[in-house]
Amino acid sequence: MALKQARRLALGRAAGWALALGLASAGFGAAHAQDQALVMASTTSTEQSGLFGHLLPRFKQATGIEIRVVAVGTGQALDIGRRGDADIVFVHDKAAEEKFVADGFSTARKDVMFNDFVLVGPKGDPAGVAGKDIAAAMKKIAAAGAPFVSRGDKSGTHAAELRMWKDAGVDLAAARPAGYRECGCGMGPALNMASSSNAYLLTDRGTWISFKNRGELAVLVEGDRKLFNQYGVMVVNPARHPHVKAAAAQRFADWITSAAGQQAIADYKIGSDQLFFPNAGAAN
Repeated sequence: MALKQARRLALGRAAGWALALGLASAGFGAAHAQDQALVMASTTSTEQSGLFGHLLPRFKQATGIEIRVVAVGTGQALDIGRRGDADIVFVHDKAAEEKFVADGFSTARKDVMFNDFVLVGPKGDPAGVAGKDIAAAMKKIAAAGAPFVSRGDKSGTHAAELRMWKDAGVDLAAARPAGYRECGCGMGPALNMASSSNAYLLTDRGTWISFKNRGELAVLVEGDRKLFNQYGVMVVNPARHPHVKAAAAQRFADWITSAAGQQAIADYKIGSDQLFFPNAGAAN
């Protein structure tokens, strides 16, 4: 009887140790997974178009690495990277991205994909802008004092819009057109504002395709080479911010520009519409 009790006690202790070890291992695994999670500063267009909902599960399946996205305008995303509050930056303002690298906040920038901007506006087109010439369209909007919603948030789309006003000979610093309004908001809210007020707006095509509340808005200007919209990815430089998870971030940069990542981008469609076009292999 004493022998049986001793055996039961020993087995109970062994089971307890096994449970404790299992819990500790599970805790370590969870902590390790948490430690590997990346923070990506990116644009509202990549988030609101649904692209990340398609891409990131594939990346996690391939690598086990989770990514948390902070979706803001490109200017804000770059600021987040400069502060070291993100491990990787995925945005669409090539000039600003090249400056980010030149200033030492990343060691390299890679092209990832492109789509284009389109000018949308009321189907009746009261300013008569329809066509392929974006500079001529912006000039007509200014001359007519037609309602125009600007992101006004230092995003990649806002930067592109400012370039187009400049090409049209419109000096916003001197005098804004009568109908010009800034929302200081992301692409989705800006589209909602334009839809509710029948205003003109520059938007990336990806967000436009996924946007459901179009009201009377339609694409009026497209096809101009100036509307080309390139996206790039950059790992935040660990020499500037030693705490960033540069190795894991580099795995994303390598994956998104690999054959598998590029195919994942090409596969993302809404209906028959492809939202983004991979071009990591193209010459910069």
